[in-house]
Amino acid sequence: MKTYSAKPTDVVKKWHVIDAEGLVVGRVSSYVAKMIRGKHKPMFTPHIDCGDGVIIINAEKVKITGDKLRQKKFYWHTGYPGGIKERTWKATMDGAHPERILENAIRRMMPKDSPLAKDQLAHNLRVYKGSTHPHEAQQPVPVTDPVLIAHWKNN
Repeated sequence: MKTYSAKPTDVVKKWHVIDAEGLVVGRVSSYVAKMIRGKHKPMFTPHIDCGDGVIIINAEKVKITGDKLRQKKFYWHTGYPGGIKERTWKATMDGAHPERILENAIRRMMPKDSPLAKDQLAHNLRVYKGSTHPHEAQQPVPVTDPVLIAHWKNN
């Protein structure tokens, strides 16, 4: 038996649209990370970008469970002494870029320190806070599996 290893020319990419309205952040993020990586395909090869493209719309209407809006924080450092900054999820959701919550959740589910993961995030993920997107040319397929969406909504 030989182990199959996909080549970049063997990969067929599709685009998917996910409406994030009312969906739980972690559940939809884990699914999207798997799609971007390509782990849902039988031809998955770890060192090849064989993932599909994902477009997420209505990112500002995502559901955040528990008390994460108040308790969870994003941290960053300005590079100056004493320059640690923080922002709560509520401030991020009320700010100009609420889609960053989903982007960060997906990014943190990808392999760390991997140039391939950075390329996959840059080329295969698009997150928008409104209900429209400019990617009609890619002919995206909406994700409409009722069992999957019911699982994402945490009913």
